[in-house]
This record gives sequence, C-alpha cells and structure tokens, in this order.
Amino acid sequence: MSRRTFTFIGAALGSVLVLTMATTTVAGAQQTPAGSASRHVRKPVDWVALNPEFAGATFVSDPATCLGCHEDSVRTYDHTVHAAALKYAPGSAGGDCESCHGPRSEHVAEPTDALSHERMTAAAQSAICLQCHDGGARFGWKAGAHHAAEVSCQSCHVVMEKRSDRALLAQASSPQLCYRCHGETRAEMLKTSHHPVREGRMECVSCHNVHGSTEALLVKSTITETCVSCHTNKRGPFLWEHAPVREDCTTCHTPHGSNQRFLLATREPFLCLTCHSYGGHINLPRYNRTSNSYGNGCTNCHITTHGSNHPSGAKQTR
Repeated sequence: MSRRTFTFIGAALGSVLVLTMATTTVAGAQQTPAGSASRHVRKPVDWVALNPEFAGATFVSDPATCLGCHEDSVRTYDHTVHAAALKYAPGSAGGDCESCHGPRSEHVAEPTDALSHERMTAAAQSAICLQCHDGGARFGWKAGAHHAAEVSCQSCHVVMEKRSDRALLAQASSPQLCYRCHGETRAEMLKTSHHPVREGRMECVSCHNVHGSTEALLVKSTITETCVSCHTNKRGPFLWEHAPVREDCTTCHTPHGSNQRFLLATREPFLCLTCHSYGGHINLPRYNRTSNSYGNGCTNCHITTHGSNHPSGAKQTR
C-alpha cells in the first residue's frame, strides 16, 4: 500500500472522528437540560401511607397561607440551605412548605397537630426526606444500623433552623451530634492516644458513613480499607506480611482512643504475647516457655510490625 493511500485513509478517519465527536457533543447538549431536570424531580410520596390523617387533603400551594400562623418558623427557615435551594424548585408543590409537610388543605381548615411529623414513625419521617435525598451516600440507608435502630433524619438534622454551617446538623459539628448517643466513644476520645477529632483535624464522618450499610457504618467496605485510606504506608503489599495487619487493624489497635501509644489495644509486649506466646526467645533459655520482651517491648528489634519489604525482613526486623 502506497504512502499516498495511507495519507488518504488517515484523513478520512480523522474526518469521521471529528464528525462523530461533533454529533455526540450536539446530542449531549440537547439532552443536558432534560437530564438535568430529571435529576431534580422528587420521588412521589404517598402521604396517606405515612399518616392516614392526610386522607382527602390537597395541596394549597400558597406559602403565604402558612406565613399567617407560622411567621416565626418561616423567619428562621429563611436562613437555611433548603430555603435557598427550594425557592427555585419546579413542581406544583415544589419550593413551598408542602414539599416536606404534605398537603395542608385539611390543616388550614382545622389547625391541629394531627398532621405533624411527631405523629409519624421514624421510617415515615425519613421517607419525606428521601423523596429528594435518596442517592449517593444515602443509597444504603434502609439497610443501615441507624435505620434499624429507628433513628430518623430529624434525629440528627434540623430543617427549620440553621444550627450548623454544614448539612443542617442539629449540633454545630458532627462529633457533638454523634456524642449525644455514642457516649462510650466520646469517653474513648478523651484518652491519651486518640485520632485528632478533639483537635478539629478529623470528624466522625471521616471514617463513618452515617447513612450507609457497611460494617460499623464505615466509609469503605472493611475496617482495614478505611484505615489505609489515610495510613497509606501500611497498605502494602509487603514482601513479608504480618497476618493481623492484612486481616483487621483492630486486632491490635482500638480506633477511638487508648491510654497506650499508637492507639494500641493493650500495652505493647502483652499485645504481642497474645499471639506469640510459644517457645522461648532467642536470648532466653528454652525451658522458659514464654517469649519475654524488654524495655519498649518487641518493637525494639521488630521495627516493621506492619510488614517488611527487606529481603531479610522475614521476622519484621528490617
């Protein structure tokens, strides 16, 4: 095949590629508004299923009607993220109070607390929020521990008032919010060795996806994967592996706090001896059936406890 033929084929393929890219770009531009709108369409809510008192009620679709009685609530709500975002939301009931409070014609005719959220179950309260917030990190909400414990969105979030700079939290920060229920974790965080949550360099949500369904509501699928997402030097792979490191970091470490260094579950020599309690150490008589350690413990010599890539590091000594 001649050089001229190659040149002709290359030019033809280039033209087809440019034409294809242009067609794709135009098609994408034509589809973008529709796709964008579809992402903002709320899932329909069966309000009667959430609360039978909604039977026969219709949407008033006039926020001014609510303002007549709930002026104080509306005033605090105006400073929230929802107020700014829903102001321009499409839909017959979108953007006004009824987006979250349901059809209010019966309530306007007879103002009672029969339609209040407090009369709904935790699952029903969350269903109202999930009409918009049903994707992303909240995909596994219904299979998660919080949902199983009948914790609702309103247990942690306040929609009608700005109390936090992020996520409409009921407290100023996520640790303060989580500690309301997880008192034991708060006590562990006060110990000498701890993750820097108290110092403000981390939060509970740095390791936990509170809306998820994995073990311990972790941001990753396993404990080890969650830990090595920050402690990348412990990820490996190593030529000489330390088996507990590969299996589970919490075999040796307690994640929330410890009075031993490096968040160790117990004092270093005793921690190692929970597994390595056989025979005698190299500098001890063989009749001593326990491997004794001195000073700071086993890591005086076994310095690469998480794994070694040294050819002579089979015992994690190099």
